[in-house]
Amino acid sequence: MTLQIGPHSVQPPVVLAPMAGITNAPFRTLCREFSGGKGLFVSEMITTRALVERDAKTMRLIHFDGTEKPRSIQLYGVDPVTVGKAVRMIVDEDLADHIDLNFGCPVPKVTRKGGGSALPYKRNLLRSILREAVGNAGTLPVTIKMRKGIDDDHITYLDAGRIAVEEGVTAVALHGRTAAQHYGGTADWDAIARLKEAVPEIPVLGNGDIWSADDAVRMMRETGCDGVVVGRGCLGRPWLFGDLVGAFEEGGPRPAAAPTLREVARVMRRHAELLGQWLENEERGVIDFRKHVAWYTKGFSIGSEVRKKLAITSSLDEMDALLSELDLDQPWPTGADGPRGRTSGRNRVVLPDGWLDDPYDRATVGADAELDTSGG
Repeated sequence: MTLQIGPHSVQPPVVLAPMAGITNAPFRTLCREFSGGKGLFVSEMITTRALVERDAKTMRLIHFDGTEKPRSIQLYGVDPVTVGKAVRMIVDEDLADHIDLNFGCPVPKVTRKGGGSALPYKRNLLRSILREAVGNAGTLPVTIKMRKGIDDDHITYLDAGRIAVEEGVTAVALHGRTAAQHYGGTADWDAIARLKEAVPEIPVLGNGDIWSADDAVRMMRETGCDGVVVGRGCLGRPWLFGDLVGAFEEGGPRPAAAPTLREVARVMRRHAELLGQWLENEERGVIDFRKHVAWYTKGFSIGSEVRKKLAITSSLDEMDALLSELDLDQPWPTGADGPRGRTSGRNRVVLPDGWLDDPYDRATVGADAELDTSGG
């Protein structure tokens, strides 16, 4: 089963979702190691303004090691001209092999500027951005990731899908929630099926509530989508990509058993070490890893004191000592799967003044609408 993204054959049809502060080079490396290099692994969000201005943090975030093929960058932008410049820079300097555009982020700092999941409501602005991106991309495939809409009264995904097809986008991914839902409630897989019917010309990828390989297989079977995008399901579970390969490849082995705490601890140590190498500073790497501790250890019997110490450790030696205190022979705990990361919903989406007045007006954005930093 193969997903075609322009010239790139993705087998199995599995994509790592861009997640701010998460899907940096070390995490992508871990996921690829478990998948045997199979699948597509997208960078965390890169803002077009920061890229064009060559912000130092952004330039580090777009670094790919030699094993990452294809190199996949997700861009965020609200100004068509700036988006076009960023795409042209990627092409001219050979910075990536695939460009994904973010129209799904629901966080207030993005939507209040008309970006992310707010932007597709302005149909003509969306069209202008896609036209600039595709027009400057040359042979690089351009894809988009979006949500159903702003809220239940302002659904945009079907219109956005048709605009994407008309402007030459290679594939679309749909998170089956509105911006108002944030990450709460249940993802609407029926919407993914409706989008697939509406845009038969290009691949449609489904996203939302994929916590296991079985969920991914079920989503494709129930919706008819061409591939899946996995986000929160791999938090503290990079081995999920190995499970996905086994589930999708014909005759492929299913995982024999869930990992013990000893195996999880080994992955935690590897993750923290990779972060330190990437940041060129062990302490910074271990500190950055702290956010992952609760996800990796969810459900295991660890004890509040050790758990608390793991969340404030600042060296690999400290981490090794704390992990050695654990009962590492613990089997995978019942109930450890399921929702992780942000789960709360939100009733009101923060938008620019008058944003909902007319979905077809020629929305203009000021210079301050372009975020000047990338990632988390």
